[in-house]
Amino acid sequence: MKHIFIVNPTAGIKNSFSDIEKKLKERENFDYELYVTKSKGDATKYVSQRCQSSDEDMVFYSCGGDGTLNEVASGMAGYDNAILAIYPSGSGNDYVKYYGDKKAFLDLDNLINGKETRIDLIKVGDRYAVNACHFGLDSAVAKKMNQVKSKKIIGGRNAYNTGVLYALFTALKTKCKVIGDGQPLNDDKILICTCVNGKYVGGSYKCAPRSINNDGYMEVCCIKPISLFKFLKFLKLYKSGEYLNRQELSSCFTYKRCKKVEIIGGQKNFIISLDGEVVAGDSFEVNIIKDALRFIVPRSLCEDAENN
Repeated sequence: MKHIFIVNPTAGIKNSFSDIEKKLKERENFDYELYVTKSKGDATKYVSQRCQSSDEDMVFYSCGGDGTLNEVASGMAGYDNAILAIYPSGSGNDYVKYYGDKKAFLDLDNLINGKETRIDLIKVGDRYAVNACHFGLDSAVAKKMNQVKSKKIIGGRNAYNTGVLYALFTALKTKCKVIGDGQPLNDDKILICTCVNGKYVGGSYKCAPRSINNDGYMEVCCIKPISLFKFLKFLKLYKSGEYLNRQELSSCFTYKRCKKVEIIGGQKNFIISLDGEVVAGDSFEVNIIKDALRFIVPRSLCEDAENN
């Protein structure tokens, strides 16, 4: 089996190429390739071309952040000879937090000898998301994150918090209609809406604590416009995932498991975020594709699950 490492040299604070290359050279009789992405969208194009060129099973290692993961998974979509693995060397890496500590994914031996499973994939038009489709305040956050992620202090690991601070003053109300499996989930405005296959967004916000990433459903949370003061109180519980267990907050949001979500934007070029990648359009249909991707879970996490 071929092992192909797709490295984004601009992901995270430090280019991970040298560290990955050193670890791979230490392995004996291991058939691998290293590919360094050249520009935005390059990983999708490269992975798709490799999948088309051979029927052989290939493991593609996404070495970067959630944007890199999005590109690699998008290139694999529809090809059953492709297997996804994640080496999380970016600044956020939200999706791997579904499984717990990302250290297990950074242990290369642990990852290469992991166990294959199936995971769902979010599809929006001809685009995909592994972790989340979100919009409202989150779209403003993602847009600002992309602008500052390479900057010192306000970028890197702090990029999401910078985006949140910016959005609090610009995007507390977003006009749109959200329909989940035929049921309206809001009136005509939202604060935040997340359609999630993982559990986390923004590095540490556990927006979907009940998510199961291979059950054929998205966890959809639609938060109503509320005052800045109330939102700041809500945010702490939203970050921990405890907001779902607080009866006093139940009037602030709608939470539903959905197979399909329709988004009707309240303005031209309405913005959504797919794994942090900003996409504009007038309206969107978000669907979940069950068992769409073959995925590698690190060996130690499989052993922990079996022992529990």
